[in-house]
Formats: sequence, structure tokens, C-alpha cells
Amino acid sequence: MTPAIESLLGGHPAWQTVFSMSIADDFKTLLSNIQVANADTIALRYGEITAVLNKEFRDTESKTANSLQVGSYGRWTAIKGISDLDMIYIVPASKWETYKNGGQYALLRDTKDAIKARYPATTVKVDRLVVRVLYKDFHIEVMPAFRENDGSYKYPDTNSGGSWKITKPQAELDEMRAANVRKNRNLRRLCKMTRAWKNKHGVAMGGLLIDTLAYNFLESTEEYDTKSYFWYDYLCRDFFKYLADQPKQSEYAALGSRQRVRVKKRFEKKAAEAYELCKKAIAASGQKNERQKWRAVFGNGYPAPEAVSEDAVATSVAKAEFRYTEEFVENRFPIDIRYDLQINCEVTQNGFRPTMLLDLLGRHGILLRRKSLRFFVADGSDLPEDAALYWKVLNRGEEAERRDEIRGQILKDDGHWERQERTSFRGNHLVECYAVQNGVVVARDSVLVPISAEVAAAA
Repeated sequence: MTPAIESLLGGHPAWQTVFSMSIADDFKTLLSNIQVANADTIALRYGEITAVLNKEFRDTESKTANSLQVGSYGRWTAIKGISDLDMIYIVPASKWETYKNGGQYALLRDTKDAIKARYPATTVKVDRLVVRVLYKDFHIEVMPAFRENDGSYKYPDTNSGGSWKITKPQAELDEMRAANVRKNRNLRRLCKMTRAWKNKHGVAMGGLLIDTLAYNFLESTEEYDTKSYFWYDYLCRDFFKYLADQPKQSEYAALGSRQRVRVKKRFEKKAAEAYELCKKAIAASGQKNERQKWRAVFGNGYPAPEAVSEDAVATSVAKAEFRYTEEFVENRFPIDIRYDLQINCEVTQNGFRPTMLLDLLGRHGILLRRKSLRFFVADGSDLPEDAALYWKVLNRGEEAERRDEIRGQILKDDGHWERQERTSFRGNHLVECYAVQNGVVVARDSVLVPISAEVAAAA
């Protein structure tokens, strides 16, 4: 490679693969793999609801007029698996006299009744601020509101006897669009990749918080204003460092509207872990394990390592004689992390007091044999009441393969919110827990169990 080309690349570690553009291609594939898969269905449902409410409030049946797609979907930052969609229905100004004096609940009720009358088989509920329309795999939160002269919207809040609040989603939509152009279309892509990380690692961050932090980061630097996919490894690394270094605060000012965006759960620790994973992936540039390291950041949406030949697979399977039994939760449920879930592990052995796994690992770095493990939900306070739990116990390493005990099946919890296991053979084993609501994974957590010679997390 000539010095001129190396200079043009600016020292990017992937210069060896510049002609195949593997980094750029891989990040393009990631973004393609995580794009919203059911956009036609979502558009159909938006149109149906809009038509119903236009008929109720205006005696027309337009499927597009007087409604606004807001939230992640409206900002074009949503990804595959999105289950929480938002829309504003613009109520005619002539109806203000009907609802202005304590009519907050009445407006929501009338909205619900109109939708329910047209679609009686669909579950429709009044919530504090919105009407929730529940479909399979996703729901739409409909906010009936009056448009103000300044472009904001006045919406009903039924709490404490009722009041009217102001929201400014159009300012958020407009600023997202403008900033995405200013930043070489990198803003929306960064928002989407961050959602993939959130779903992979169970980070309970709201969509507007993610978009606001991505916006703040790119506005704070010109480093990526003229760069694109080929630099997304560095872009993601630097953004996770930015998240990890955020001061602890309870809220941010949203992009465009400057309205309050609440921080539901702390994200800095997991962002710091993602930063380290990115550094390892960058260091592995051009190596066989490079893609696997990026999959550790973003999940299975990132391209898989190149498959080995059929002969090599046959030889490996014949030699190992084990079954590939691992299941992947994304193949079973859509994933849209919205809640926080924390699991822990209690370790017991005859003659010793129970000890938490992290305490033992802190002292010894690894577990020994003849121990009982009780994985349990340490904090499920954020989970919705109707969430169902599932567990996955995956054994990894040569010993698991030799014994044909990889496991990895996804099994429903028996109702006790815990899972009993025993150490049996060595390896770095993984236990994951998923909270599923209405067929969607809305929270997840995992525990790594490193076990020393002749031990593992398989019963």
C-alpha cells in the first residue's frame, strides 16, 4: 500500500482491508439487519387509528390528516423489535370548549370508545396521559391533543383531578432532521446502533434519552462531520466513552424542544463496559475473531464470522460429538428493552455459609467444584406486573462440548423467579434472564460464571 493511501486513511487500523471495506460493509449490514421489519403493518395501524378519530371528531375518514407520528418511530431512530409506538391525534380547536374544564379523562375516554367501537377485538385502554391500543408484538399510545399557535400541543393529564400539559415533539423531529444532515447522516445511525447495544445488554434507556445523548455527543465534536461507515468503529467507541463519562444527573434537556428527559436507570457502568469491548474489537481488526467481538457489543445483528467449510464443520462435529443446542432469544421474541432487571447468584457448599457469586469472584476470581448455585431476581421492581420470566443456562468450553452438555435452551420460569444449578465442569458459563411482556422481551440481565478445573453451571 502506498504512503499516500495510508495517509488518506488517517491511520485507521483497518487500512489492511481498505479495498474490501470490511468495516464499512459490516456496519452497513448491522444497520440493515436492525431496521424496522414491520413498517408496513405499523403504517397500516397508524392509518386505521387516524381514520377512526377523524371520523369521530371531524366526520372525515382520512388516514393521514390530523395525526403526527412521534417518539423514536417519528424521529426515524427506531429499530427492529420496536414495541412502544407513539402518535398525537390533533383534536379540532372547536372541541376545546367541550373538554377544557376538567374534561381530561372525558377526552381520553371518547378517544378510546371511538377506537374500540371500530375494532372491538382489539384491547384498548385509557392510561393517565394516553390511550393504549394493544396489538400483537407492539402497541400504539395515542395522545389526543390541541395544537397551539406556537406549534406545541396541549394534552390531558388525568392525575390529581386533571390538568393540561404542553409537549413540543415537532421541535424534536425538526432538530433531529436538521442535525442528521449537519452530521453527515451519522446521528440517526448512531441512535440506531445504540439501541442495538441497549437491547443486547439490557440497558433501560428511553428512546428520547438515547437520541438526546447521541445528539449532544455529535454536537460536541466535529471529528465525524465528514466521516461515514468506515469510521463507525471509532464513532461507537468514542460515544460509549462519552456516555461512561457523563456526570450523574436525573434529567437532560431534549434535543430541539429542551423539555425534560428523565434518566430512569444509570447507564454509565454498562457504557464503560461497551467502551472496553469496542477497544478490544478495534484491536482485533483484520483478525478472525473481529466480528465476534463486535457482536459482543451489538448482538447478532452484527455480521457473523465467515462460516468455515462444510468439510471442516463435519470434521469438527465428528471429533467433538456434541449437539449445537443453544437458542437465541432474538429468534423467539422481538426485543425492545424498556425496563430494568437485575439478577444475582447465591453460592452454597456443605459446611459453609451462602455467599454471593460476585463476592467469591472478587476474592478468588473463579469458582470451584461441588457448589450449588441459586440464580434469582435481585431487583425486579421496575418490571410490569404481567411480565413472564425466562432463563437460559449456557455451558461453554471444551469440557461442555466433550460431555455434550452445551445446553442453552430458553426455558420459562416456574413461578419462583429463580433457577437452581450446580457446578460440574470447567468453563466460562453464562446464565441469562429475560422478562417478556405481550410477546416482547422488555428487560434482560446476565451473569457470567467462570468455573475452574472439572467444574460448570450445568445440573
